[in-house]
Amino acid sequence: MAILSKIRERSMFLIIIIGLALFAFVLDPSTLGDFFNSSKVNEVGEINGETVSRQEFATALEAYKQQTGGRVSEMQAAKSVWDNIVRKKIYKNQLEEAGITVGEQDVWNEVINSPSVSNSPQFQNEAGLFDEGKFKQFLADTKENNPQLWTAWSNYMNQIKDNAETSTYNKLITAGLGASLKEGENEYMIENTKVNAQFVYVPYSTVADSLVKIKKSDVKAYIKNHKAQFQVDASRDISYVKFDIVATPEDEEAIKADLATLIEDFKKTSNNKDFLNENGSETPLDENYKYNVNINQTIANEIFAGDKGDVFGPYKDQGYFKVSKIVEISKMPDSVKASHILIPFVGAQRATPDVTRSEDEAKKLADSILTVVKRRSSKFADLAKEFSSDKSNAEKGGDLDWFNYNRMTPAFRDFSFTNKKGTIDVVKTPFGFHIVKIDETKNEQKVLKLATFSRKIVASEKTENEVFQKAEQFALAISNNKDYAQVAKDNNYNLRSAVGLKVLDESVPGIGNQRPIVSWAFEKHLKTGDFKRFDIEGSHVVAIITGKTEKGLMPVDKAINRVRPILLNEKKAAILSEKFNGADLQEIAKANNVTVRTANGINLKTPTLSGVGAEPKVVGAMYNAELNKMYNNIAGSRGVYAFKVTERNLPTALPNYDSNRKKIAEARKRLTFKMYEALKEASDIEDNRANMYVSN
Repeated sequence: MAILSKIRERSMFLIIIIGLALFAFVLDPSTLGDFFNSSKVNEVGEINGETVSRQEFATALEAYKQQTGGRVSEMQAAKSVWDNIVRKKIYKNQLEEAGITVGEQDVWNEVINSPSVSNSPQFQNEAGLFDEGKFKQFLADTKENNPQLWTAWSNYMNQIKDNAETSTYNKLITAGLGASLKEGENEYMIENTKVNAQFVYVPYSTVADSLVKIKKSDVKAYIKNHKAQFQVDASRDISYVKFDIVATPEDEEAIKADLATLIEDFKKTSNNKDFLNENGSETPLDENYKYNVNINQTIANEIFAGDKGDVFGPYKDQGYFKVSKIVEISKMPDSVKASHILIPFVGAQRATPDVTRSEDEAKKLADSILTVVKRRSSKFADLAKEFSSDKSNAEKGGDLDWFNYNRMTPAFRDFSFTNKKGTIDVVKTPFGFHIVKIDETKNEQKVLKLATFSRKIVASEKTENEVFQKAEQFALAISNNKDYAQVAKDNNYNLRSAVGLKVLDESVPGIGNQRPIVSWAFEKHLKTGDFKRFDIEGSHVVAIITGKTEKGLMPVDKAINRVRPILLNEKKAAILSEKFNGADLQEIAKANNVTVRTANGINLKTPTLSGVGAEPKVVGAMYNAELNKMYNNIAGSRGVYAFKVTERNLPTALPNYDSNRKKIAEARKRLTFKMYEALKEASDIEDNRANMYVSN
């Protein structure tokens, strides 16, 4: 009874809901299903009638993020994943229609024949040959005991399958791509036929723009007649003012004064690292040697004239105020020429799969090589060729050529720059054990170790509040129906525009990666003039929507700049054509106050007229024109023409045109990417990814 009572209480609500649904059905019957069916919410798109669910997309997106190690942004990942899904489904559809199947055995053969598998020592038998049984056992063990690695292998094999399908389809298409001998002959004729002509040319620029009137209705009609050229995605235009939170001169003086209070204690401390940590230095202790050129040049000479224990600063450097103390003074060359023999071990950085020796074994080998080269340094080059795993220089006897202090890994660098020419020893680095020989040094000079305390130059809380207030006052003025452009002008704010933002963009010109602003601009309830304040790193941004373009035909206002030059030329051509009615070229030239020009050796391959520029339409007309017949009122890219072809020089006929035919055929076979683009263009693709990233 209680349930029935509840139904009675809500009967009016149910009547309203059903009434709205029926009303929607009257307007568009297809909406009734959508009204009660929430499955649309779970769709990301549709490709040739096949739905891409949110789950499918999200799974692929997560796998892609793991594969790239999070090195791409959300929108970049979403684009790559969507493109991959579209490509996969288009090819799948084509393969099914062609009755082509890539089976499990095909995929397996591709996997075991890949060098990374067949050449891996892990899957080889005692004779060094690939053992398929070992590989199968490895996959079985991985599936059972290592889900993460098994996922990686599954993804790899799926990728192999996708690639095999794509490759199979492309090979079938390219196998049918060829060219006829007639095409080869035509190609030869086009490339080698030369035409001589006389012509009259009157540029469009001779008619003043003021004499031509372009109405919005003209632009609208042009767009309507060229719909394919003016299809656009949904976009938004915004204007914004960016209020940067920047330290004022007063803030800088306060930071500088605070740093100055630490100088005396900094001089006295014997533990520089602890001092920097305890007092909140914003850069850690750097124990590398510094050359004069490595230090801010406004204070470098002063520091290099100091003694051990001297303290300098505060000075401004790269967005910080710093105080530096001389910890050590030494002399080092500015560059070293050295050679090495690298002996890696299992687990060393960049060690190749064929490295099986342990760290102890690598050390013993390095020590034994060191013993040999210390007795006879002349054997260094031969031993480098035989033993060094650094193949970039092994064949050169391990020669690393000249390098500066900052190029090599620390242990290698320190050995090279603190020892004399001719020194040879073993140095351990993350890459293994190096037998290093110092061949040459040059430009020895004074170097310093500095302990540097740093404080970043940032705005004070007072400054942050003042900037926030400016942003709030600007937003308040807009909310009071004031003209945002005038408010910005009155306050000397830099008003910037971002035109044509797409729904899945993440970058706003002038601000950078600001996906939240783009997402906000596409919220369905917003209209032109709506605004919002955003707090971003180091700034506040007040953004205003200034334009909305929906998917479909480009609006007239947005197309004017693109269409107007075309219509101008068309109307100017009509005006100029009135003076192109003479009996011959001389008469037409006289009527237009120009001279008859001559063009020799015109070629359809490079359709250019001397003294005019590229005119493919006009040159094409000349190529096919009758000899000594006048043609007029030819509207080109740059003006209106009349011409007469005086001579057509045909090339010498060839015994056959097979070489030209082959050239055309090979060029076509290299265009598989265009095949996919053509398939994509012909496919019915509905992309609703925006529903996942824009709130409604």
